[in-house]
Amino acid sequence: MKLQEFLRSDFTVKGDINRVIKHLTYNSKNIKDGSIFFAISGQKTDGHLFIDEAIKNGAKTVVYQKTHFIPTSYEDITWIEVDDSRDALAWFSSKFYRNPSEKLKIIGITGTNGKTTTSYLIREILTRYEKKTGIIGTIKYLIDNEERVAIHTTPEAPEFQNLLSEMISKGIEYVITEVSSHALALKRVDYTKFDIAVFTNLSRDHLDFHKDMEDYFCAKRRLFTELLREEGVAVINFDDPYGKRLAEEVKRKKILYSIENPQADIYAKSYKLDFKYSEIVINIDKKKELFIKTPLLGFPNIYNVLSALSVAWALKIPSDIIESALLKASSPAGRFERVDEGQDFLVFVDYAHTPDALERLLLSVIKLKGEVSKNGKIVTVFGCGGNRDRGKRPQMGRIATELSDFVILTSDNPRWEEPRQIIREIEEGILKDNYIVVPDREMSLWIGTRLCKKGDILIVAGKGHENYQEIKGERYPFSDKEILMRALKKFR
Repeated sequence: MKLQEFLRSDFTVKGDINRVIKHLTYNSKNIKDGSIFFAISGQKTDGHLFIDEAIKNGAKTVVYQKTHFIPTSYEDITWIEVDDSRDALAWFSSKFYRNPSEKLKIIGITGTNGKTTTSYLIREILTRYEKKTGIIGTIKYLIDNEERVAIHTTPEAPEFQNLLSEMISKGIEYVITEVSSHALALKRVDYTKFDIAVFTNLSRDHLDFHKDMEDYFCAKRRLFTELLREEGVAVINFDDPYGKRLAEEVKRKKILYSIENPQADIYAKSYKLDFKYSEIVINIDKKKELFIKTPLLGFPNIYNVLSALSVAWALKIPSDIIESALLKASSPAGRFERVDEGQDFLVFVDYAHTPDALERLLLSVIKLKGEVSKNGKIVTVFGCGGNRDRGKRPQMGRIATELSDFVILTSDNPRWEEPRQIIREIEEGILKDNYIVVPDREMSLWIGTRLCKKGDILIVAGKGHENYQEIKGERYPFSDKEILMRALKKFR
């Protein structure tokens, strides 16, 4: 494509507009023949500092933000001055890949918790409905059954639009994508036309990035107020306080789901939970009832089922397809995932890494505990990630010790912080004397298995599906599940 095909009236261009654009990049080291370089201001560094390097590496076209840079005297360079480099990157990306969202049904899911499980449930229903689906999310990217490594929950604009384009070429009809607050704030999915937008909930997280909860909410809201098609559908958790607010502010067609409010469009009239199945009676539009039986366990999964069912209903998928799909559904890796090596106590790995997610997880386990042993104890192993919102650390310490019989505080992904300092900040919220500190995470998992007896429940929270531990800028192989499996085999 020629550069002139991308230009807008608010771009100021100096230089040749007939250049052929073959490649988009925001990394000065990835310049190829026909690259256009976007200078992006990031959290850690400013891409404008690398314009010289990009040009030396062969870039002939440079997009820069007018408040950040004054063009230098290089010859034969096309300069494009824009108000917002990230907006320009998203615009160019969508145009470069021929606006792929116009040829797909795009379902975007945002919220603090539940995005991944909800996306896999929707995929299960659509697959049962004989539709080819793609997933863009935290665990991996899927093009039908082809797996790709997920670098970000929601990739940067060029990678995101490229994925959509690939999906079209491989016959995908529906794309289910998790849309993180980072992606929305940084405009990674701008100029994508969403057919359905799902709001699962909002609780404290990412306040190392967002200045406060209002800023966090406003980022999430963009999916519904700016990126959802005029004829699109907003699916909203009406039990969440921010969901109620969103429902008032969104002017598109809405489907509200709830466990607490019988006036919601999709209402869980009753439910029964155990460690084998969840059974839910769901009222739809106050007219129709569905009986959902699913192997997904725990109270948070009721909300995940409701959000997925709401999407299916918006897509007019028959109820028998929905019921049969949810009966066969399974949780994605690291989402209340059971680890069973024949031991006489239960072990679960979960991605819960926020105060709300940890509290919901443990309250759910408390409710289910009677199904195993009323006298059994709950042992929780968890830590908090480094270089992230420090304010949630004492909150999670308090929640874990109040809702567990015993807690092992350990390391998560300390990143550039010292694990013991992170643990000390977790301890600031603890009021009970029912915990020990074991900074070595592998050792903490082994100790956790040794503390459990028949009828107990071991919960390992925080890392879920992750297969690495990040320390001082390096990622080392580490899987909670694999370590637990080795430890539990000793019980055979």
